[in-house]
Amino acid sequence: MLDITIPENIIKAIISGKKNKNQDLEKVKIDRILIKDEEVLQVSSYKGKQVFHKNLNDQEINQEIINLLENDFNNASIYTKEFQYNYRITAKGKLLTNRQKNDDDSFVVLAHNKQKKYLIEEGMVVPALVDLGIMAKDGKVLKHGYDKFKQINRFLEIVDDAIKDEKELNIVDFGCGKSYLTFILYYYFVEIKKMNVNITGLDLKEDVIDNCNLIAKKYNYTNLKFYKGDIAKYSEENKVDMIVTLHACDTATDYALYHAINMDVKYIFSVPCCQHEINLQLDSSKFHLMNKYGIIKERFSALLTDSIRANILQYFGYKTQILEFVDFDASPKNLLIRATKVNKGGNLKVKEEVDNLIKEYQIHQTLYSLMFEEK
Repeated sequence: MLDITIPENIIKAIISGKKNKNQDLEKVKIDRILIKDEEVLQVSSYKGKQVFHKNLNDQEINQEIINLLENDFNNASIYTKEFQYNYRITAKGKLLTNRQKNDDDSFVVLAHNKQKKYLIEEGMVVPALVDLGIMAKDGKVLKHGYDKFKQINRFLEIVDDAIKDEKELNIVDFGCGKSYLTFILYYYFVEIKKMNVNITGLDLKEDVIDNCNLIAKKYNYTNLKFYKGDIAKYSEENKVDMIVTLHACDTATDYALYHAINMDVKYIFSVPCCQHEINLQLDSSKFHLMNKYGIIKERFSALLTDSIRANILQYFGYKTQILEFVDFDASPKNLLIRATKVNKGGNLKVKEEVDNLIKEYQIHQTLYSLMFEEK
């Protein structure tokens, strides 16, 4: 038995160098591909003019490679995002290995059996993505920026799926921060969809706002403006069609949703963050089994918070969904609330269910208080 350690997160591999010249199996290639939005490792075995395929997961692939090196082949090159691992078995049965840096920025992290079509395609030169270091100046996605590139496109897909026939939009981004995603959203609407949009970014940090306005001027984004302001005290005279709130911390998300409901905003896209409010209120004597594990309590509190928010939106006439924004491995704060105004609301059963949840857990929740208690 050979003592072989196989790296994790394999992107592709080539296994060759037959142990027995008379064996039918010529070589084996392994590629990470996407099938129905699920990543698998496709093993392609070459026998004469035929190729046989099977799909394995990350746990199964390690033993597959070990078996091939022990029984059929003497050489293997295995690629991850960062490194190329080389294996060679000598005539005396000794295993030699080395590792070298994979410096090829054009190296594709995720192979597709059918190329996925992104809303922002590789080759489009998006100024914000270049400045972020996700793209090269020629529009090629850099190796280390590929995960972020997928996340950005995922957000655009979620937005685009809700907004079909709009020609004009007045958008407010609450808690915009450094606003790179805001710049990309503007680029997508104006440069790709050819829409007439106005986007206003709001944040408490004056230096951040000043820098965002400078960048907007640099990109010549004339209808993208940034202002210093508190979400809780926000007021808007003009009609707002869409609210975006990405990682607005704790109850800032509640105030953003509160304003969206009161302004009768048609579209809401909210990625909540740092839901401390309910976490601090759960009675340890009643929920001891969860409260003694901090991470369980934190996640339960976040899910409870977002469930209340989503159902309040539904009560006020929104078709509401909670979607996975990014892979959980990328961030545990990976849920996005998407809401579209479809009717006047007023479903008493939904309101009763939210009331019962608040009473059951004996909690105060800011959006609930703003909408139902402080009238």
